[in-house]
Amino acid sequence: MNTSNAAKPPLPPRDAIDAPLREDVRHLGATVGELLVEQVGQALFERVEATRTASIERRENARPLAALSSTLAELPVDAAETLIRAFSTYFQMVNIAERVHRIRRRRQYQRGIDGAPSKPQPDGLVDALSKLRDAGVSADELLAVLNRLDVEPVFTAHPTEAMRSSLLKKEQEIVRCLVNGFDDARTPIELRADWERLRMAMTAGWQTADTSSVRLTVADELEHVGFYLGGPIYLVVPVFYELLEDALREVYGIEGELPRLLRFATWVGGDMDGNPNVGAQTIAATLATQRAQVLDRYMAELGELASLLSQTTGRVQVTQAVLDRAEHYRERFPAASKAIRARHADMPYRVLLTLMRARLRATQRDQPDAYASADEFIADIDLVADSLAVHRGLHAGWFQIRRLRWRVRSFGFHLARLDLRQDSRQHAQAVSALLNDPDWAERSADDQAQTLTPYAAGEARFPRPGIAAAASTLAVFDELHTARERYGAEATGLYIISMAQRPADVLAVLALARQGGLCEPGEDVPLDIAPLFETVDDLKGGPDTLRALLANPVYRQHLIARGDRQYVMLGYSDSGKDGGTLASRWGLQRAQVELLEVAAEAGIKLSFFHGRGGSASRGGGRVMPALMASPRGSVGGVFRVTEQGEVIHRKYGIRALALRELEQSVAATLRASLRPRLHEPREDAWKQAMAAMAAASREAYRAFVTKDGFVDYFRAATPIDVIERMTLGSRPSRRGSMKGVESLRAIPWVFAWTQCRAVLTAWYGLGSALERGAAELGEERLLEMARDWAFMRTMLADVDMVLAKCDLDIAEAFSKLAGPLHDEFYPLIRAEFDCTVHWVLKLRGSDRLLASDPRLAQSIRLRNPYVDPISLMQVDLLARWRAGGSEDEHLLRALVATVNGVSQGLQNTG
Repeated sequence: MNTSNAAKPPLPPRDAIDAPLREDVRHLGATVGELLVEQVGQALFERVEATRTASIERRENARPLAALSSTLAELPVDAAETLIRAFSTYFQMVNIAERVHRIRRRRQYQRGIDGAPSKPQPDGLVDALSKLRDAGVSADELLAVLNRLDVEPVFTAHPTEAMRSSLLKKEQEIVRCLVNGFDDARTPIELRADWERLRMAMTAGWQTADTSSVRLTVADELEHVGFYLGGPIYLVVPVFYELLEDALREVYGIEGELPRLLRFATWVGGDMDGNPNVGAQTIAATLATQRAQVLDRYMAELGELASLLSQTTGRVQVTQAVLDRAEHYRERFPAASKAIRARHADMPYRVLLTLMRARLRATQRDQPDAYASADEFIADIDLVADSLAVHRGLHAGWFQIRRLRWRVRSFGFHLARLDLRQDSRQHAQAVSALLNDPDWAERSADDQAQTLTPYAAGEARFPRPGIAAAASTLAVFDELHTARERYGAEATGLYIISMAQRPADVLAVLALARQGGLCEPGEDVPLDIAPLFETVDDLKGGPDTLRALLANPVYRQHLIARGDRQYVMLGYSDSGKDGGTLASRWGLQRAQVELLEVAAEAGIKLSFFHGRGGSASRGGGRVMPALMASPRGSVGGVFRVTEQGEVIHRKYGIRALALRELEQSVAATLRASLRPRLHEPREDAWKQAMAAMAAASREAYRAFVTKDGFVDYFRAATPIDVIERMTLGSRPSRRGSMKGVESLRAIPWVFAWTQCRAVLTAWYGLGSALERGAAELGEERLLEMARDWAFMRTMLADVDMVLAKCDLDIAEAFSKLAGPLHDEFYPLIRAEFDCTVHWVLKLRGSDRLLASDPRLAQSIRLRNPYVDPISLMQVDLLARWRAGGSEDEHLLRALVATVNGVSQGLQNTG
């Protein structure tokens, strides 16, 4: 089966809409060339151009890979590293140009193109509300869901992406300069100044190392996530609410105060699973740091508002409540009152806002006159807002004061809720020590649950409370108690249990929380506990685990105290690593249906927390198709999802794109909650067919990854040994020594296969399953499922994108590093790839990959001439590094540069 032509991404039509993107890429590319001549000389620039030309010829004229790789072999390490950085800089500029073009396209939708009227941007708020209205959703029905809507992105640390904040700021400056170019009224002098600032940011970035040679600490990861939460996201949250108000007014004629729909959470500082660097101390430090960051933002905003709201009593009235609060605060904060200038005394808003800053400063310092909660701060903000509203101030500051109010409602005094996560086996070890039962792990599930129930209820105390083996686990719950006392209940989020497989795994957390002092004797444990079902088998057994847990009277009482809402986290990463993409996706789909049935039987509310990653292998993809393809009833107004690594940067690094992401997430949640896909009578038959194909896919995948010699092949045919040496995260890349796929974490597993350009984690086993399905069910049944079933249609679209990014010729070059194992494993990869491409194209009715997404095809085409040489240099450098015992730090540094370069070129790596 020859698919080489079919697998080649198409050239998109060069329409006028994308002409500005091409112009930006051309200008930025020329500027990169000027930078290279200036910084490293004409010779290097000419080598870059020659390599790029050869790379383009290889793809367009089907030249053999060896013709390109031979020109890059055995380069001096310094020359190779410089060449890699040159290509990587080009990727950065293309990435930026594409993000800026998204902003440009958004504006075109909003104002219309070439005199045409504006129209709603697809998947935006107006578009979603219009579709809901047309589907018969009434205003009352919509408002009922809005009042319980809860969209919560959860930001996590990521071991494959950690761009320095200094480089992030330079990137933002380049974006600002390009966006300025949208303005036709800018003069040539202004445009030239923009380009000089852009060139300065680009050059300073070139002279800055991409990453530090020092491994990141938890504090570094917190700073990285804080860049987005306290920067672009903080700025656009009020704008989101304003856009939603406008959309509701335009589509439904609805006016009025909106509830809080958005909040944010993080795992940084609280994800203890496999990370010995995280524990009680990092929990305390993270909460303190986030509090300081958000209070600093409020302090700055109050200062700006005090300058803006300069109204004087001789010109406008203010409410008595404002005057009374200002007088009260003068008495409470005499030093701040004395510092107010006499000529500002007749400016009541400025006076009150200045004194509110004094109280906020007391809050920062934990002084007696501090705000006890964010609600008290909001009450002061409301005094000013209400006064402005009734005294002709709607256009004299009310707009800005309301923006601050939306920020405080969204971020509180904590910025983002801190989730905690720990492996169930760590809890079991603590319980074993506290009970003095070395055989605890070997006891049956029923025995464990029965033993733990009185401890979970608070009716018994562990016999060895001071045992050292449980000290670090108990310290976490003690710190949680302190955090709730100091920061309030909103500062902490879910407690997630990795590898949850039995009710005792959840009861252990309740028991340990009581032992650790999270609550007083006789009180309910103030903790939402979410079991994480992450392997294919765990997903299959999840409904029975939940049913048994809800049958436990102690846990059922705990859930009543928590509002009868149970959270369950779904693991896309480990299930994909365990069983392959199709088995993982079907396992997740089936588990949601069955878990919802269990919840309905018990009369509780069930909310899913989606542990997605950036790549299709780990559940990545567009939010609207993903939610609309999810099981009916699985959204229910709640969308909680992890955001990681390059996904955070791509979605939230620029304000306009962060706003678009929040808009799409809420729009998708509304549509999936109010009008999920209709019941399809053929779906029962489709489900049976999919179950059989998922089993076949898992069988093919497991046969490959458990084949004798596979671990050695994997370690030789991918740069996993380089990834393990990189300093991008605080968490180790694997659990102990690597004895099999199970011991490797999902992110580096996906990352390694992406680096070698095979990306087999997203498709291996799928082709075999589809082929078997066609043989047993007939092609017509598969075509029907691919056309009419959202689940299968979305899955095939995601795999289509991944296959377009693969390059099996380059993967073969990596594979040959494995010596004799190459002949055992690579033919299997090639055959499965060809089979998968064949069936994806057939079922999607296409003659080439990405036929339905020419813009993405163009994006890949722009990058390939640069990604390919970096990949080939990675192969060469990897062979040289390993030949020297993997000890040459100079070669390692160059290899790390190749890893970063390929990541930037392919974008969704892990």
